[in-house]
Amino acid sequence: MAGQPGAGSLPDTTNPCLAAQLAWAAGATGGAAGNPVPVYVNTANPGAGGSWSWPASNVYGGNQITNPYGTCAGTATAACAYIYGYALAFEDANHRGVPDPAQRMWWLDVETLNSWSSDTGANTAVLEGMTAYLESIGASVGIYSTGYQFGEIAGVIDSGSNLDKLNEWIAGADSVASAQANCAADPLTPGGTITQTQFTTESFDYNITCPNLPPTPAPITSGAGQGVGSGSALRDPLNPLDLGAGLFPLPAGLPWAGGLVGHGD
Repeated sequence: MAGQPGAGSLPDTTNPCLAAQLAWAAGATGGAAGNPVPVYVNTANPGAGGSWSWPASNVYGGNQITNPYGTCAGTATAACAYIYGYALAFEDANHRGVPDPAQRMWWLDVETLNSWSSDTGANTAVLEGMTAYLESIGASVGIYSTGYQFGEIAGVIDSGSNLDKLNEWIAGADSVASAQANCAADPLTPGGTITQTQFTTESFDYNITCPNLPPTPAPITSGAGQGVGSGSALRDPLNPLDLGAGLFPLPAGLPWAGGLVGHGD
């Protein structure tokens, strides 16, 4: 879960810089002043061989968890993966030193650098379990990934999943132009909304806030005119820089949200 930025971090460890990062972000001025900054959390599905205890039932923290995948029996199934994800998010929100977790935006970092099952359904269940817990406390949730990586890990998301309609932060671009183009790319889920994109240059990451685009007009089937589509943009298949698996505060409204200031490990 919350891990140290950089290579080698795990989703069940705490970023040692987190307290300092949160304190710095809390001192933001301008448009971000007074707003709880978003946080960025690592995700994975290591199965029973992971470093953190794999669930053996639908009970976590003494509570019976409602599980859309049925009963977890300690195996590497979607049912246990859901409870694993739920537990990861619980630990992130309650045991990592994040003040006011319900007031924040939580970005789920979905990258192929982490441990994942070959079962995309089980991987999806981890992300759904994390989303379920965070939404249960009133927090907002979004997905950070690239189209390629998310597809490899989670496959095609059903419109009935709680991952559908989440905000999305698309990485993988290598220039301002390609990051801007990704604002109009196909979302990761059927009803997802791309709210920001990222490009990397000289080992720094820069983020661009996507404009609120109007709905695409329906194609005209008669008359002299022709409908206009929104188009699409290719995403780089891999994010060239691991942003630091784990909890990482991301101040909303600071200059870097417009691509002016980068951040790196």
